[in-house]
Amino acid sequence: MKKHLLFIVALLAPVTGMATTSEAKEGKEVQCLAMNVYHEARGEPHEGQLAVAYVTMNRVANPRYPKSVCEVVWQGGQFSWTKDDVTDKPVESRAWERAKRIARFVYENYERLSTIAKGATDPSRGALSYYAYKKVNPNWARTMVATTQIGSHLFMKEDNS
Repeated sequence: MKKHLLFIVALLAPVTGMATTSEAKEGKEVQCLAMNVYHEARGEPHEGQLAVAYVTMNRVANPRYPKSVCEVVWQGGQFSWTKDDVTDKPVESRAWERAKRIARFVYENYERLSTIAKGATDPSRGALSYYAYKKVNPNWARTMVATTQIGSHLFMKEDNS
């Protein structure tokens, strides 16, 4: 009886909107990525928002960082919006919808695009960090090299020379 009930619940999940554990986790990961894009880059051009999403995913793919988007985003104040006292709730609906679309696209396609295109679709050019160069000059940036500048962000990766 229990087996049949689980089978029925699994069949009904997509129809009734009940999410499986895997789908719920993926939804949470996309939400964290969207929040990062929204708070870090909503005023940036589309390419800059994509680059912020890629930096987040580049970290997930890097063995030195946590293995989930949410853990990367909330890791020890790595992103400025996670350590301020301002509400995290998105208030600009158009920017929030755009951030969600970008997050979903990058989350769902990152691995495939990284493999097939060998990183050519990554506007950050493999960056693991970025900063608003007109506002701050962080100490950590001295040990890195710039990969590109998009909008008001300078994208950086480790200096492996």
